[in-house]
Amino acid sequence: MSSQVEPEFRRFVPLDEIEEAGVVERAIDAREEERSALARRFGLLSLGALSADVTLRRLPGGPLVRVDGRLVADVEQRCVISLDPVADHIDEEFSETFGPEGYVPPEETDEEDLPETFDPGGIDIGELVAQHLALSLNPYPKSPGAETAAIRRESPETGDEERRRPFAGLGEMLKKRR
Repeated sequence: MSSQVEPEFRRFVPLDEIEEAGVVERAIDAREEERSALARRFGLLSLGALSADVTLRRLPGGPLVRVDGRLVADVEQRCVISLDPVADHIDEEFSETFGPEGYVPPEETDEEDLPETFDPGGIDIGELVAQHLALSLNPYPKSPGAETAAIRRESPETGDEERRRPFAGLGEMLKKRR
């Protein structure tokens, strides 16, 4: 039994098709249910749009396939400070090299990284786009003014803003304990 999870956004390109055409170009868009599933997977409030233009080509003289693409997405994340929704537009280019399982680059090449492994018989460009979307997300989304709100607060007595000092009362608490 396989423990591998089925990708939410699957767009499979067979290796045979790449071999025959030499270069394969695809424009892909995630459907609403795919975007909802990806939003859950990545902890997003919403994923309003996700599309990509992808080019696959066999590299000369070997079993490697180069995938170049550009993804465009509209995401909504939660602000790490205020928890307000934060909208973001992502427009990122990506590249990845794929090879057969167990591929070892020839010693005379300058390749440092091993290529990703093909799925049996092809490459899932939908999952590749999803992975690059995850890498493109802002790890600390902040709504406008959220940092200022976290640093300053309004004094209940005067209504004036004062600098927030999280440990200000700690000294008084320790004195009372003694």
